[in-house]
Amino acid sequence: MNPDQFLAKIAKQPLAPAYLFLGQEGYHRRLCKEALLERALPGEARAGGLTQIDLENTTLAAVLDDARSLSLFASDRVIWVASAELALPRRLAAAENEEAGTPSESELGAYLKTPTPGTTLVFEASRYDFAGDDRAKLERVEKFYAGVPATVEFRHFTPESSRFLAQTLAKKFSLKLGGAELATLLETTAGDANRLESEIEKLSLFVGSGRAVTAADLATLVPHAAQTTIFNLVNALARRDRPNALAALDILVRDGEYLPLALTFLSTQFRLALAVKEQHIGSAQQAQSVFQRMGVRMWRERAEQIVSTAGVFTAAHLAKAVALIYETDKKFREGYRDDRITMETLVFALTA
Repeated sequence: MNPDQFLAKIAKQPLAPAYLFLGQEGYHRRLCKEALLERALPGEARAGGLTQIDLENTTLAAVLDDARSLSLFASDRVIWVASAELALPRRLAAAENEEAGTPSESELGAYLKTPTPGTTLVFEASRYDFAGDDRAKLERVEKFYAGVPATVEFRHFTPESSRFLAQTLAKKFSLKLGGAELATLLETTAGDANRLESEIEKLSLFVGSGRAVTAADLATLVPHAAQTTIFNLVNALARRDRPNALAALDILVRDGEYLPLALTFLSTQFRLALAVKEQHIGSAQQAQSVFQRMGVRMWRERAEQIVSTAGVFTAAHLAKAVALIYETDKKFREGYRDDRITMETLVFALTA
């Protein structure tokens, strides 16, 4: 089930003896954890009824022994088991042995047949994602915990769901957030829901409800909001506008931006723009679709920036920029002169 289904279910039905929390997304996992604890251990019951265990420091067998024992201090208990992936054997068993299951797997199945009344086990497996190379590992975790009555999947937010969450949080904190500022906030937090909530709450305390958030507010409060300045640098480079490119670089230096990190952003921007150019992509939606098939998650605003960059540069200029950035990166690694001089040299070369 997804987090919303889990929250609706525990609000109306008795708790299951065990749950598997699967996936890396942390915002919904935090909400679900709080809701489960409030349902199982309301008020002061949490102090004596909650046990938090990490399988890095113990074994699944010890956790199950603890679950079977009755507490003298609490009639209801929640045992929260982190690093649940570590219960799996390090290597896959042979096919004939795999059907029988590992000893830990058998012990878990035996416990779940006769669980301790009033005790809820939560196995939290957050190391692996649902995509890429992690998928096979996640499937092994699912198979190992197949006997657990309920599994909650915590998948990463999509760009659309991140935008909806940001708008919902802005409304919750009475924050006036315009479209451009919302796009910048999503870009600088990479759509991370926990960071979004933290930054929006911080902005609401700083700005209040009397006026709208400005770009200056974001630059002051939100880490890495300097990416907007870097994009201004890209635009100036595209126009061969050396004075404005140097002015953008000066802002980065005065704001204390780590210039090798700024170079990394430039490198990504030009490489993706070159890919857009070579594949004749004409719209942000097309770019999102193509990069998603390649396994690159991208926000719409980011896609628009890349398509815009591809539109103002020629393929030859983009290829030259990538080569010059590579040489600049080598200079950074070799400790060549001053970082600012190194970046200014790149700006002069790209605006020649």
